[in-house]
Amino acid sequence: MRARWIERWDGPLERGERPEPRAGAREVKIAVEACGIGLTVLNCIRGDLGDDPDDLPRVPGHELVGRIVETGIGVDSDRVGERVAGYFYLFCGGCERCLAGDESLCLDLRGFIGVDVDGGYAERVSLPAGNAVPLRDEIDPVAATAIPDAIATPVHVARRASVGPGDRVAVIAAGGGVGIHMSQVARAYGATVVGLEIDGAKHAYLRDELGLDVIDSSDFARAELPRSWRGEADVVVDLLGSESSLEWAQAALAPRGRMVVLTTFRGVGFRASPRTLVFKQGSILGSRYASRHEVLEAARLVHAGAVRPIVSEQVGPDDVDGVHDALRRGEVLGRGVLSWG
Repeated sequence: MRARWIERWDGPLERGERPEPRAGAREVKIAVEACGIGLTVLNCIRGDLGDDPDDLPRVPGHELVGRIVETGIGVDSDRVGERVAGYFYLFCGGCERCLAGDESLCLDLRGFIGVDVDGGYAERVSLPAGNAVPLRDEIDPVAATAIPDAIATPVHVARRASVGPGDRVAVIAAGGGVGIHMSQVARAYGATVVGLEIDGAKHAYLRDELGLDVIDSSDFARAELPRSWRGEADVVVDLLGSESSLEWAQAALAPRGRMVVLTTFRGVGFRASPRTLVFKQGSILGSRYASRHEVLEAARLVHAGAVRPIVSEQVGPDDVDGVHDALRRGEVLGRGVLSWG
C-alpha cells in the first residue's frame, strides 16, 4: 500500500510502499479515505509526543477517516463497512478515568495514533476497535477529518469552561485549525464570540465567511475587546501559547472568568496574579484533547450544520510536505487534508 512514514524523528517523511496491515485481536482494519493535516502531526513527526527509536519506522496521521474493511477476533463483523474516525489516544478502557468517560486522562495510556501505532498517512491502518469512532455516512469524509480533533477539542473546551448562552468568548489564534472551529463551537453553545488573529487573510475569512468580530493581535498591548464587552471576557481560549497572549488572556477575564490553556510548549510560562484571581474569582483551566463522547458530539454538531469544517488544503500523498511547510509559516486556514480518494 502507498504511505508516507517517519524513518527518524524530526527528519523528512519517506514515501513509497509499506506492508499491508492485518486486524489483530480486538482490532479493526480501516481503508483510509482522508487524514487531517494539523500542527499536532508536525509535533508527532518532530518527536514531541514520543521519540523512541524502537518505534520507527512509523506512519503518522491521527485525524483519519475511513471505512472498516476487516475485523479481528473479539470485534463484531457487522462493523465492516462502517465509516469511522480515529480517536487519537490509545486508552485502556478499563481504568477509573476511562470508565468515567475521561479517556484522555487514562491511567494506563499506551500512547498515540501516529506515534506508537501507525496512522492515516497510509492507505490502510489497523487500530484498536475502541479507537474507531462511528460517523454518519452523510458527512463528507474530507470534511469529517476535522471532527476527531479540530472540532472535538473545542467541544471539550466548551464543556470544561461551561460555555453557555450570554457568555462572551475570546478566541486567540482564531484562524488556525482549532481556533476556526472553536469560534463556531462556542457560538453553537450560545456564546458571543470575537476572534484574535494576526494574519490579514484569516481576518477576512473570519469576518466575511463566519461573521465574526475580529481583533488584530499582532501587538497584544494594543488588542482591545469590544467596547460593548466593557473590555472583559467571560472565557478566553488561548491557542497561541506565547507569554504575551497568556498574560493578555488573564488580564481580560471578567469576574468569574475562565481562561483556557491548550498549548504545551516547553519553557513558555507567564506570571499569574493570585490577587487578581481571588478578587475576580477567576479560573485558569488546562484542557487536554477530548473524550470519545465529545468526538460524537462534534460529529452531531457538524451533521446538524451548527459547525462547518474548514478545510483549505486538500492534497495527495506526494504533496503533504508543502502543507507542512505552510503550517509552519502559519499560512493554512483551518485544516489541511491528505486525501487517498
